[in-house]
Amino acid sequence: MAREQLQVLDALDVAKTQLYHFTAIVIAGMGFFTDAYDLFSISLVTKLLGLASSVTGVALVGTLLGQLFFGWLGDKMGRKTVYGLTLILMILCSLASGLSFGSTPKGVMTTLCFFRFWLGFGIGGDYPLSATIMSEYANKKTRGAFIAAVFAMQGFGILTSGVVALVVSSAFDHANRAPSYVDNAAASTVPEADYIWRIVLMFGALPAAMTFYWRMKMPETARYTALVAKNAKQAAEDMARVLNVELEPEEEKLEKLAGKPSNSFGLFSKQFLQRHGLHLLGTTTTWFLLDIAFYSNNLFQKDIFTAIGWIPPAKEMNAVHEVYRVAKAQTLIALCSTVPGYWFTVFFIDIIGRFAIQLMGFFFMTVFMFALAIPYDHWTHRENRIGFVVMYSLTFFFANFGPNATTFVVPAEIFPARLRSTCHGISAAAGKAGAIVGAFGFLYAAQPKDVGKRDYTLIVLGCVNALGFVFTFLVPEPMGRSLEELSGENEDGEDEVEAAGESNTAATVPL
Repeated sequence: MAREQLQVLDALDVAKTQLYHFTAIVIAGMGFFTDAYDLFSISLVTKLLGLASSVTGVALVGTLLGQLFFGWLGDKMGRKTVYGLTLILMILCSLASGLSFGSTPKGVMTTLCFFRFWLGFGIGGDYPLSATIMSEYANKKTRGAFIAAVFAMQGFGILTSGVVALVVSSAFDHANRAPSYVDNAAASTVPEADYIWRIVLMFGALPAAMTFYWRMKMPETARYTALVAKNAKQAAEDMARVLNVELEPEEEKLEKLAGKPSNSFGLFSKQFLQRHGLHLLGTTTTWFLLDIAFYSNNLFQKDIFTAIGWIPPAKEMNAVHEVYRVAKAQTLIALCSTVPGYWFTVFFIDIIGRFAIQLMGFFFMTVFMFALAIPYDHWTHRENRIGFVVMYSLTFFFANFGPNATTFVVPAEIFPARLRSTCHGISAAAGKAGAIVGAFGFLYAAQPKDVGKRDYTLIVLGCVNALGFVFTFLVPEPMGRSLEELSGENEDGEDEVEAAGESNTAATVPL
């Protein structure tokens, strides 16, 4: 049972939506815009790079390691301090990716892989830090929408990567006419095409650079300052400026709260296992399973569009025109399904809850995957292509109006402040492990040699989504509750056992 709460945290929980909320969304969201742009733009220029799988792979591995490292560091050094480091890394490595050098193509690719790894490392840090900062700034009534809005900027990043690739490739295609691969393989890739992937990758530095100043001006979150750094006076001063109210430091109450058993256990303790073990299992497994399907769809949609004839076979295009056609397809999918899906989550997450949205998303992703896979031959006929694209787009819509958003939101809400960034980083890293499986091992194992036969792949993806539906029952519903109530940080010691039992019950039943 909750007993008492610091005034500064109560003030945050009940604060009306103000300008600082939207400022925080934009500042944190632009980091995610950059994340998505950098991770997904690479799939648009694969034809120009050759060893695209290596470039994609090192970025995903870097992201996974960055999520673990910066998640842990965010709990040790503070959210704001580490937040600036991740942004600097993203800006510098985005620029450096486009300036990759070498005397041979292999040398250029080696340099590019090096910078893409460290770009991914910085991107990885943005996941736990952005989510944690937004959750700790938000009020409990609209917290889900604010965190989801930060994540929704990922949709605009994906959309922008398509638009930028579309504009750049179109300009180069008109300026440098080239024959198709089947007509003249050697001449189908003009030397000027080297500039296309460089421009597309370097553009990712721009949105991150635009928000660096404002990110550095953000005060540390009151929850970290008070509950982790144990500085009630600084927390009250920082939030008094943000909320435009007078707040008491309440050092004595903070000392009393800090001495409770609920505020002392560590990540590898029996108490954490009892209270949050199933929760962490739920957030990691659902994110892992979701990203197998999500990244498979995103990174390899070019092959699927080619298989159904929506994009001509590669041999019938030159390299630059292929970039244009793939970017056009990705832009349409992002505009019609990906971006709307994210914002449906923003609008409904604090109305119907995280649990319902995640369950619904996994369910419909499963249904549409099977609907595409079982009658697959039907969709390969020219007259049915539009139907295929609509069904395929709906899988993206329900991924984003579903688990792709909620797996990001929930880990930022249900763990204690001193472990919040770490646990979110662990959950996100599990997701990136799923992305690696989806982008490499899964597709090589599940996909037949014939590019025209994707039904086996889609069936396995449908089964993966069905597993995600099942594991969602391990994740509690945080809607409408304060972060301290969810994590048990304001509970008395004698309520530890009772709270742990309630927490595990919540893991199987939506609240």
